[in-house]
Amino acid sequence: MTKPQFILPDWPAPSSVHAAVTTRVSGVSNTPYDSFNLATHVGDEPTAVRENRARLRAALELPAEPVWLKQVHGIAVVGAAQGGAEPEADGAFAAQPGAVCAVLTADCLPVLLCNRAGTKVAALHAGWRGLAGGVIEAGVQATGAPGNELLAWLGPAIGPARFEVGPEVRAAFVQHDAQATQAFRAARDGKYLADIYQLARLRLQRLGVTAVYGGGFCTVTDSARFFSYRRDGATGRMAALIWLADR
Repeated sequence: MTKPQFILPDWPAPSSVHAAVTTRVSGVSNTPYDSFNLATHVGDEPTAVRENRARLRAALELPAEPVWLKQVHGIAVVGAAQGGAEPEADGAFAAQPGAVCAVLTADCLPVLLCNRAGTKVAALHAGWRGLAGGVIEAGVQATGAPGNELLAWLGPAIGPARFEVGPEVRAAFVQHDAQATQAFRAARDGKYLADIYQLARLRLQRLGVTAVYGGGFCTVTDSARFFSYRRDGATGRMAALIWLADR
């Protein structure tokens, strides 16, 4: 059995902060979820998802099962230490070891946060609706840390050359911040190409979070490593995870 392959954030996080993003490689799911799908809601066989989740926990030596969320493209952020059934939320935070925050994506942007002291972490699911609605603002607020005390890492998402959106998406961001115009460029038929990484950086910057890393991926074009809903329709989901280790 080959081990799952991960992307580790390239950020100067404290040693107590552990984080990783899964790829689609080295799982047991069949086409079109091949192969390391971690989502239960996409039509994959439940036994395959359970096996993939077991492999995930073993490979990363997680202290607990991740808190899997029922993501709804909203802005709710819950405490991972609460545990229990899948809460309806698009982010999770933790301020103690033993709780694993996780979000599932297949084009949407995963945002990981930690404070410089290494005592608080959060994982956020930022599709364009959640991003425009304020999921990053809710995540930063949930940590209880000022922006200048936080680090952020932007994980694999749809790249700026492939994220075509309508004018209503551009308007949703520009109405909030005129600087968001720089994250859109005109495309065909009155549509725009949006840079979701730049949109996230602008939101973080407004919150005082200037230590921002990552953001150089494209889930659509990198089919070997990433699931992409826009590319494939029926597909699996990657997980972005962050947790605190015992000091």
